[in-house]
Amino acid sequence: MESLVTWFMEALGGKISKEMIVFVISMVPILELRGGLLAASVMNIDIVNAIWYCVIGNIIPVPFILLLITPVFNWLKGTKTFRPMVEKLESRAMGKSEQIEKYQFLGLVLFVGIPLPGTGAWTGSLIASLLGMKFKKAFPAVLLGIVMATVIMSIVSYGLLGALIH
Repeated sequence: MESLVTWFMEALGGKISKEMIVFVISMVPILELRGGLLAASVMNIDIVNAIWYCVIGNIIPVPFILLLITPVFNWLKGTKTFRPMVEKLESRAMGKSEQIEKYQFLGLVLFVGIPLPGTGAWTGSLIASLLGMKFKKAFPAVLLGIVMATVIMSIVSYGLLGALIH
């Protein structure tokens, strides 16, 4: 993850503001809020501003994933070209769905909120959508998970890790 964050910082540095780099990183699958806060810490962005850019960047894709991914996947599975890719994505996501399926709302909060590889708002939203969770249940769960991840990653990025970097 660190190498991807570094790549984004180098590729976008000088072209857009540091804050926009953090915002963009926070929207990208895999990196999400975790990568955004790490980048913000390295670029010496004030923690309060960093949190706002990261949270908003991480939230933006969520409603689109929750509402549109299933119909888009169904349409793509109707093509020869994209069917294998979509089936692989679905299989990979559903392989991580046990906690969400078992505990529903709380499971989704924890899945999104505990910053481990393969978890986060993108994957959590995808799993919730594939499991057929209603938007009005899934969206608040993902939001709470993002808040939880924000607290954890702020401590890590600006506290423990921040002390080592600076």
